[in-house]
Amino acid sequence: MARIAGVNIPTGKRVPIALTYIHGIGQHTAEEICKAVNIDLTRRVNELSDAEVLAIREHIDGNISVEGDLRREVATNIKRLMDLGCYRGLRHRRNLPVRGQRTHTNARTRKGPAKAIAGKKK
Repeated sequence: MARIAGVNIPTGKRVPIALTYIHGIGQHTAEEICKAVNIDLTRRVNELSDAEVLAIREHIDGNISVEGDLRREVATNIKRLMDLGCYRGLRHRRNLPVRGQRTHTNARTRKGPAKAIAGKKK
C-alpha cells in the first residue's frame, strides 16, 4: 500500500483516481501530477515501482499544499474573516451559508436539524 502525504492510497485503483484520496488534490491536479512525473494515466497504483511512488511523493511535497498544511491554512483564513467582522466572517460565526444561498427553506446541512417552535395555544 502506497503512503503519500500521510494518506494510504488504495492500491487497486488507477493512479489519478487514487491521488484524489489526498485532501487538496482533485481530478485535474492528479492528472497534472501524473503528467509531470511521466506516469501513464491508465496505470494502477499496485503496478508502480518504489521509485515512481517516491517521485510522486516528492512532486506533491514540493509543489502542492495538501492535508494538514492546507487544512490549517483554510482554518486561519476563516478565523481571519471572523476576526475582521466582515459579512462572510459573521456568516461563519453563526453557522449559516456563506455564499449567498437562501435560508428561508433549505440550508439544513449548514443550520443543523430543524428545531421545533412552540405551537399556538387555544
